[in-house]
Amino acid sequence: MTIESVRPMEINEDLTRRALRLVLDKTTDMAAEVLRVPLNYYRDPKLADVEESQMLRRTPLAILPSVQVPNPNDFEVRSVLGSSLLVTRDGAGVSHVFLNYCRHRGAMPACGAGNASRFTCPYHAWTYRNTGDLASLPGKSGFTGIRTEDYGLVELPSEEAYGFIWAVLRPGAAIDIDAHLGPVRTQLAELDYGSFGYHAHREFTSEVSWKGALEAFAEGYHFPFVHGQSLIGQNALPNVAIYDEYGRHHRLGFPFNWITNLDGDPAGSWDVRDNMGLIYWIYPNLILANSNVGVEVIDILPAGAPTRCTVRHSWLARIPATSDEQRGVYDMIYDAVHAAVRDEDFAMLPQCGEGVRQGGHDHMIIGRNEIGVQHMIKVFAEVLGVALD
Repeated sequence: MTIESVRPMEINEDLTRRALRLVLDKTTDMAAEVLRVPLNYYRDPKLADVEESQMLRRTPLAILPSVQVPNPNDFEVRSVLGSSLLVTRDGAGVSHVFLNYCRHRGAMPACGAGNASRFTCPYHAWTYRNTGDLASLPGKSGFTGIRTEDYGLVELPSEEAYGFIWAVLRPGAAIDIDAHLGPVRTQLAELDYGSFGYHAHREFTSEVSWKGALEAFAEGYHFPFVHGQSLIGQNALPNVAIYDEYGRHHRLGFPFNWITNLDGDPAGSWDVRDNMGLIYWIYPNLILANSNVGVEVIDILPAGAPTRCTVRHSWLARIPATSDEQRGVYDMIYDAVHAAVRDEDFAMLPQCGEGVRQGGHDHMIIGRNEIGVQHMIKVFAEVLGVALD
């Protein structure tokens, strides 16, 4: 029995009605009070070490959308927290996540992406199947007494669910995606990312805390100032959002300016994604920004310093492209949304990073209207044992 068969639709027109009421009332969902956050929350190198070792390497991370490796023998290599990971789909269609390091001398057997059943280390040509097994090694007589079955690639605990291949970056750790997602999992099931089509991704590095970067996707207060010349600023109403919390995760709905048409024309479309950007934060590092044509998958992680991060920005289409014309339309959509992230949000955010590094003040102030930002900070502070206020 599927989740969908036992639960009512949660992404329904009630969300649109909530958003319309906020717009008409000229208000937004708010936190109970303002929040003061010590600057060390963003810049303390000892805290950054704890974040990586005790949180990010112990929590399931969405390594790839499932549709990025849709076919048997597809693979993709990506770097996560400095580790090279090899994601494969074996000949039987089962996904795996391996540390991409040869068991002989540590070179990387795989690179890039494609379709392959075997990977050969460039140093001494040890060869691995896409199930991780060691298939062959030259000069085998020089390794008398070793069992090839003991020297496969190191596999990380992984699970494919809700449109993603998830993994914990600690060999031998337990993984339970349903427990990790909790009540938000039913909405991810409803969104059905596994039926989408993978289109593109790009990666870049920015000089800002990974936690500060995530906060840019948890409030619409900045829309008219940072995105005033792009579609976000032109279409999304500023400083108004519906907000819902799901344990360590949350959802925001940023209404578009045409939502007010429904007040005078209730026969119009009440579909949530026709009337607002629907944004999920999946603890600890994943943003899912849903529109009526697709979803932006924004994966943000620290990059070797408290105020430096990596950003992986992918786009999946609700209707997979089947023609060059459709792919061309999706290229234009992705170019536009990526420009808003890279050239608007991440043109501003390094200034915040500089302010954190050099600021003489002792704390940041987070407004009641920045309720999603407050939730992120409170979740991280609780996990890390950081005192607020």
